[in-house]
Amino acid sequence: MSGLHAVALMGATGTGKSALAMTLARQSGCMIIACDSMQLYCGLDVGTAKPTQAELAEVRHAMVDCCRLPDLYSAARWAAEATECIRQANSEGITPLIVGGTGLYLRALLEGFADIPQENPVVRSRFEALLVEAGVEVLYQLLQHKDPDMAAILSPHDTQRIMRALCVNESTGIPLSVWQQRPATAVPIACPVFVLDMPRDPLRRRISERFRSMMENGWLDETRWLASQTLPETHPAMRAVGYRQLLDYLNGHLTLEEAVQKGITATHRYAKRQVTWFAHQTPGAIHGDAAALAPQLLAQFTRCE
Repeated sequence: MSGLHAVALMGATGTGKSALAMTLARQSGCMIIACDSMQLYCGLDVGTAKPTQAELAEVRHAMVDCCRLPDLYSAARWAAEATECIRQANSEGITPLIVGGTGLYLRALLEGFADIPQENPVVRSRFEALLVEAGVEVLYQLLQHKDPDMAAILSPHDTQRIMRALCVNESTGIPLSVWQQRPATAVPIACPVFVLDMPRDPLRRRISERFRSMMENGWLDETRWLASQTLPETHPAMRAVGYRQLLDYLNGHLTLEEAVQKGITATHRYAKRQVTWFAHQTPGAIHGDAAALAPQLLAQFTRCE
């Protein structure tokens, strides 16, 4: 096969993607590229369901533990580095398996983004200070003035994306909405996409059980460590599902059981959004349960040999 090639296994949190991926890797000898916006960060292990040390030793993984807090990752940065991982794997005769639930990252890899310059860190610090002083409502009003097209499609409470839009505007002098209209650039990659589905009720039960299991495995201590990093409120790690609710407990806003219940509910909602994304944003994907997808996925590696 000429050109870059990979296979993608995507799906909502809790569907069993990682277990299926490990089985496929053992059978095919492929490597795994994590497509997860939180597994990139060192120290966020339990709450991100990161591969265990034994799994990392058994199967080669990429895009896990790529940066230390307070560093930031973006979809564009992930796509650029994942492309190089694929290139290196292909040069070794390996077809990598992209595994995860961050659909935006996969789209960035396969379809590309406009080449938006990096934010000025001084600009971001200034807006973070304004957020603490005046609140997200003021930032949103500022965005309405500076980039009304972007403000129109964002929730007034979407702190992370409002901050991103303001920082890009101030750093580059060009509104983010204008940048996003510019032609996207992406390295062509042949990558069939498979989406692991699970019925709603079993998935809800599995998410609840997994959340409580992660609590037993030290998630709260991990969140205490995260709190000690004194990150700005807008950092993605501080807003991640589950961590956010446990931070509310540590800050005295919730009881522990309230935090767990709210975290489970938030994870259910997150999974629902992921299901919707993969239903509408990956029209060519093949959907199915683990039993149906496993042989089809394995056949992809046979064809790539």
